[in-house]
Amino acid sequence: MFHVVVRNAAPVCRLLVPRSGVLIESVRGRKSRSDPKAKSKAGRIKVPPPVDPVEMLVLKERFTQYDLIMKALRSEFKEEMLLRRYEQEVGSLAEERAKQEAEEHRELMAWNDAENLRLRKLREERIQKEEEQEELRKTEAAIYRDKRTEAFLKEKEQEILQLQEEAKNFITLENVDQCIEDALDNPKNYNFAIDKEGRIVKTSVLE
Repeated sequence: MFHVVVRNAAPVCRLLVPRSGVLIESVRGRKSRSDPKAKSKAGRIKVPPPVDPVEMLVLKERFTQYDLIMKALRSEFKEEMLLRRYEQEVGSLAEERAKQEAEEHRELMAWNDAENLRLRKLREERIQKEEEQEELRKTEAAIYRDKRTEAFLKEKEQEILQLQEEAKNFITLENVDQCIEDALDNPKNYNFAIDKEGRIVKTSVLE
């Protein structure tokens, strides 16, 4: 059986040149089902090897002994396993195991109680710290609120004082005549121009 091998690494010019033959490589493989029998084995007949009757009897006897020995071992192991299981369930081993389980249960319960007590102390300490922090936060919030209220009251007092000071210059029925006379005696001109910096650069003349 032959397989054609093509060399892809060859240049294009070499591929275009006509060749006299094809490069092939001989590969030895297996025969297919349709291939005929080899000529050297055409007349060969497969004959099973001869069996010695004496050897056959010996082997049969030995196999029988082996089966008996393995069956006896299996029975012994099974009996031992059943006896051990019985001792574990209802015998002295079961009582000892029950004692061990009860002791282990007591130890686990003691450890559980100690762990619960430790976690309870940690939880109480955490809750106490949280309460202290909450109380401190409330105190700081109350102080901050009192300071804001005090600052607000002071600001309002300043506004009231300022209004009282400005109220002295308010025009009332008692001083309206005097204010009119003062305005006529001291006229003010609001018709003026200012620059970008807010300075007065031009003022009109009052007529």
